[in-house]
Amino acid sequence: MSPPRLTGALRSFSNVSKKDVFTEHLNVLKAKRLKRQERFAREGLTWQKIVHFCTEEQDKAKQQAAAQELKSLLLATKEIVGTEHGQEAIESAAVFLFETFHNKDHVGREETWAIKQMFGPFPSSAAEASCACVARLVAPLASSQIEDFIQTHSSRHNPQRESGFGCNITFSYDCYTLDPLEDLTCSGVYDESVSLDFINFLNSQQSGKKVTSEEDMPSSERSLSSGDGSVLQTEVERYLDRGNMISSNPEELCTSLFEMLASNRSDDELQNELFELLGPEGLEMISTLLQRRATIVDSLLSIPPDRTGYPPDASRKISGEVTKPAYGCQVTVLSEQEKQMIKMYRREEKKEKKRAKGTDDADSSEAVLTFDPREMRTQREQALLTARREPVLSRQRVYECIRYPNVYNSYAEATKTPAFVGGARMLLPEGIRRENIKMYEEVEIPPNEPMPIGFEEKPVFISELDEIGQLVFKGMKRLNRIQSMVFQTAYNTNENLLICAPTGAGKTNIAMLTVLHEIRQHLHPGGVIKKDEFKIVYVAPMKALAAEMTNYFSKRLEPLGITVKELTGDMQLTKGEILRTQMLVTTPEKWDVVTRKSVGDVALSQIVRLLILDEVHLLHEDRGPVLESLVARTIRQVESTQSMIRILGLSATLPNYLDVATFLHVNPYIGLFFFDSRFRPVPLGQTFVGIKTNNKIQQIHDTEEVCYNKVLEQVKAGHQVMVFVHARNATVRTAMGLIEMAKNHGETCFFQPDQGPDYGQCEKQIQRSRNKQMKEIFPEGFGIHHAGMLRSDRNLMESMFSKGHLKVLVCTATLAWGVNLPAHAVIIKGTQIYDAKRGALVDLGILDVMQIFGRAGRPQFDKYGEGTIITTHDKLSHYLTLLTQQNPIESQFLDSLADNLNAEIALGTVTNVEEAVKWLSYTYLYVRMRANPLAYGINHKAYQIDPALELYRKELVVEAGRKLDKARMIRFEERTGYFASTDLGRTASHFYIRYNTIQTFNELFNSQRTEADIFSIVSKAEEFEQLKVRDEEMEELEQMLSNYCELPAAGGVENGYGKVNILLQTYIGRGEVDSFSLISDLSYVAQNAARIVRALFEIALRKRWPAMTHRLLTLCKVIDKRLWGFAHPLRQFPNLSHVVLNRLEEKKLTVDKLKEMRKDEIGHMLHHVNIGLTVKQCVHQIPSITMEASIQPITRTVLRVRLIVMPDFRWNDQVSHVHCEDLLSEANRRKTSSGCEEGD
Repeated sequence: MSPPRLTGALRSFSNVSKKDVFTEHLNVLKAKRLKRQERFAREGLTWQKIVHFCTEEQDKAKQQAAAQELKSLLLATKEIVGTEHGQEAIESAAVFLFETFHNKDHVGREETWAIKQMFGPFPSSAAEASCACVARLVAPLASSQIEDFIQTHSSRHNPQRESGFGCNITFSYDCYTLDPLEDLTCSGVYDESVSLDFINFLNSQQSGKKVTSEEDMPSSERSLSSGDGSVLQTEVERYLDRGNMISSNPEELCTSLFEMLASNRSDDELQNELFELLGPEGLEMISTLLQRRATIVDSLLSIPPDRTGYPPDASRKISGEVTKPAYGCQVTVLSEQEKQMIKMYRREEKKEKKRAKGTDDADSSEAVLTFDPREMRTQREQALLTARREPVLSRQRVYECIRYPNVYNSYAEATKTPAFVGGARMLLPEGIRRENIKMYEEVEIPPNEPMPIGFEEKPVFISELDEIGQLVFKGMKRLNRIQSMVFQTAYNTNENLLICAPTGAGKTNIAMLTVLHEIRQHLHPGGVIKKDEFKIVYVAPMKALAAEMTNYFSKRLEPLGITVKELTGDMQLTKGEILRTQMLVTTPEKWDVVTRKSVGDVALSQIVRLLILDEVHLLHEDRGPVLESLVARTIRQVESTQSMIRILGLSATLPNYLDVATFLHVNPYIGLFFFDSRFRPVPLGQTFVGIKTNNKIQQIHDTEEVCYNKVLEQVKAGHQVMVFVHARNATVRTAMGLIEMAKNHGETCFFQPDQGPDYGQCEKQIQRSRNKQMKEIFPEGFGIHHAGMLRSDRNLMESMFSKGHLKVLVCTATLAWGVNLPAHAVIIKGTQIYDAKRGALVDLGILDVMQIFGRAGRPQFDKYGEGTIITTHDKLSHYLTLLTQQNPIESQFLDSLADNLNAEIALGTVTNVEEAVKWLSYTYLYVRMRANPLAYGINHKAYQIDPALELYRKELVVEAGRKLDKARMIRFEERTGYFASTDLGRTASHFYIRYNTIQTFNELFNSQRTEADIFSIVSKAEEFEQLKVRDEEMEELEQMLSNYCELPAAGGVENGYGKVNILLQTYIGRGEVDSFSLISDLSYVAQNAARIVRALFEIALRKRWPAMTHRLLTLCKVIDKRLWGFAHPLRQFPNLSHVVLNRLEEKKLTVDKLKEMRKDEIGHMLHHVNIGLTVKQCVHQIPSITMEASIQPITRTVLRVRLIVMPDFRWNDQVSHVHCEDLLSEANRRKTSSGCEEGD
């Protein structure tokens, strides 16, 4: 039997015959997709197969030579393709080069063209090197052997090897098929609801023409009469006689075909479907049926449905054969209610049968029944018809049943069309355009029409504000539309607010309105602002954004004398500075650390009056738990101290805004404002492109091609384009690739800049720059922009783009965050970005995508902007659901529950299980657990018994408590339920150390450890767990190990913790790193290692281990200053060259010796006369002090000690960063912490 053909819709679900287990369904599907990708990756010619082929059956010397050549080939390939796509892409490219050069001895024109076509511009030396490597690899092998190998494996030569999709699907027939019903009442049902059962039509036709008794006739005779209706059966029988076993009997196929012919689809659509069903063997039949379609359907539909002459048995006899589904797509889904109904129907049917057999009376079957099976059957069919017009899965929680005054959500009101995108079902807004071709699938969402202005909407003019408002908004005429709508609540009330609005809609000025309201609360008569009564905290998600916000608020609030400072990992503030500041701009982690410390900083958190949380939709990302703990802590503080802290949440548009409003304690009728994309200053059209191929190199090539076509389309329309890539070196590579493609297509004229009056001046400015690539691509109308360029070059590119001299600017995401430079169209090329925190390539975060799309459309010039995202096909549905707000944002708090509970216990806000359960009720986790219990592992029954989830929360708390107690971070008395904090727990909380890391310290850390052991312990911390060693990094790590590592690195280059150790020592030794992933990992290790070593120092101090404390304090300084303890102190000065410093170390010239020497003596010693003065100046800038002590006895047991401390160095602001205030406070702290004993 030939396998059944599946329709396009069915192909999306390959588990046709299996019963769904909804809990596992998603994970199983993901696992299957991964397996399928792996299988595709293994097919064809792969790098592993080439390695095996070149090294098998060779002696050891030849194997080593081949391995060396293979390594050289990879290095040459890396130069051609770049490193930003990862090792898989490099290996895939090497396979391509091997295929290209296996029978060539030099790089000819054809080969150059093929490589250029695939990779864009490339260094010719790399191509020649790869050709030479391949030639040396294949030299010892026979040419026929190589050809056979490539013929066997190559995807180019054998593309059709794979068997047809779907042929291994097994169909199960264990579902209940409904029998055709004789008399169906059609009252109140649309015409289409009439059953199109072919057999019944035949029967009714028969009954009209023949008077023979049904039961005496064989089924073959009573199937059809002559006429147009019989054409169908004749064709079906002829088709089946040819051996096409698509169906078990002719009636089934007739029914299926008749239903298709009677449908309202066009002939073209029907032609495709019939071809899918019948295959190429049925072409003749298809043409006959379509030619006579109308007459066949009419002849069968014109017969009056007189079905009364048939007793129930006859219809059952006919349909008795139809025990199997007629076609693969018959899947029966029954609800519990329907199952019961069918059972009842069968029961009554059996009773009726018995009655009919028991009596000879013909009228007995018409006896009055309590349940009429026919009536029940009618109800069932009626229900099915109704269900056809309703969505299969309705959303459980419908927000819009309550109408909130300030919610403008067109997505909730618009009808959505279901579609399969990238194999996943989703709802898309109306008006979308979809294109599905071999290379890619594209979904285009057109820009929304702006929201019409309502009668009550009135713009707020700055001139109408009070004096403070006018001062701050100087230079602005009026507030924009959403700012005017929020104005009354933000500026004149104390209500908590949640503002959901698109990027670029002006949320920052809403934050400013709440800041002004707070300042006005502390405005005393005479215009005096009491600055010491309040603090305002603005929490921004990124350091770059924090710096931008600090500048913005500083400028605006300067006329009021309000000080705004940045408080992040990069910008530390002293206690005094914090006290003198009224507004702090910080990151979630930094503010969490500040509020975790119960001593000293508690006074700061007590006078906070306004907390502004930017980008609240980050709750569903890794950093979400930090925001949750901040809000929970703040709201508990409000309730416990009865102080007033206003919370303002700013967010992009998100689907479950009501949950976030509940979490922030916002009144949905007053403080909840939701503005959809219709409120963007410039409407945004979005295009999503999913590249279909699984081959890594083909993927890169197709992405380049789609990117070029999209750029060209915009440039031809006279627009400027920004192309966003995710690595610095990818900016130049992409720009060069686009220029090359334009030259190949003869389309460079579209990109070249217009020769305006100031073009010559601009060209001169560009030529002055030292950036060679920038100068090279400028005349073609292209520019590049990334954080690795000089500030002057970046400014130049920005000004050229804004003046219109550049048509295309290729940049990294830093441009979207740091600089407000809009363009008509933005294109995100690829969505894989390296994340050091995870140690792998990850999907570009939705926050970055929204920020980049926020740059599309220039408010002064464009009616709309265009944002395009080019990704792989499997990620298409992911970005579509995120950007059309269909995924409710969930909480990630469970993953870090133990750490956050420890912080609250250390702070003293949670002292027992009961308080911890109450604390959990303030988190977003609690809000979502109640809304979506299944996602958090709570079954429906448990939720019904315990709607407040008290028992579940208690379980979570007790489990976390046990973990922390085991790690000695707290003491947990289960009998009484009390928590007590320990020194270890407090240290972990203050230094943000994870619970698993503390467990590692407990196992490995003791007072006898050496510096090498400490580095080994630090590198095993959970914070670095995700840093994996990649094959392509091994060589560089080995070089770093031999060049920069002063201490033995436990684990070596093969292990993750060994890699961390090497990177940390390289950072201290100021070593140079080439690989972009290692550079990213290095900065991540450096940031975290310093904090972990400081925590270890604190632990050693508390345990009273003096030698270990000294060792760790030295290591803290070593990491902080990037200088080994034995290195010369003058290495801290950047103005001294390596040569001079090396000579100083060789001659063993210590700082004390250098102080005593004259500058000319130093110059002679270093063989560099002029450097003597510089060295002398540097020596005198190293802090040192002179002390004079005098002792005077006062009584027999008391001495007076007088100590005079004088500085013996020259202060230099550029070198000495320490504030006197810090030194004094440190001295006081030491004085109070260590008591002094006086005696004789």
